[in-house]
Amino acid sequence: MIILGIDPGSNVTGYGLIEQDGGRLRLLDAGAIRTGRGDALPARLRLIHDALTELLAQGNPGEMAVESVFAARNAHSALVLGHARGVALLAASLRDIPVVEYAPREVKLAVTGHGAAGKEQVRFMVQRLLALPRPPASLDASDALAIAICHAQRRTAPREALPRRGGAR
Repeated sequence: MIILGIDPGSNVTGYGLIEQDGGRLRLLDAGAIRTGRGDALPARLRLIHDALTELLAQGNPGEMAVESVFAARNAHSALVLGHARGVALLAASLRDIPVVEYAPREVKLAVTGHGAAGKEQVRFMVQRLLALPRPPASLDASDALAIAICHAQRRTAPREALPRRGGAR
């Protein structure tokens, strides 16, 4: 199964494409889609959409995992992030690719074992889990790869082995 992880953002959208073969994970591609900070929001969203559409066509993932919305201190930033997420969801929907969303804390917990891990710790564990000779080039790419790894783990783990919200079983 090929999985595309997306870390959405209006200025930088990270992506990570991995292949899961049983318990093995292999990096296929990773990077960041950078938009012009001074460009109007519709132009930035179109750039993200066009880049993701091309990535979906070339990478041919069977599933896509996206970071879900989290509570932001700045309402405007949260709305703009929501637009970038919407563009990613639309690109997948137009190709009939199933999408699963994960909270940032859940991704960190899956990859590092600690839900409050920092970006550098996530990057380190992504490098180890994918057996990469060096860490991903950007934190946006490593975050997207972490989202894809989280999904790979969740889709193959027995339900009783997964941590539950609220702690009760």
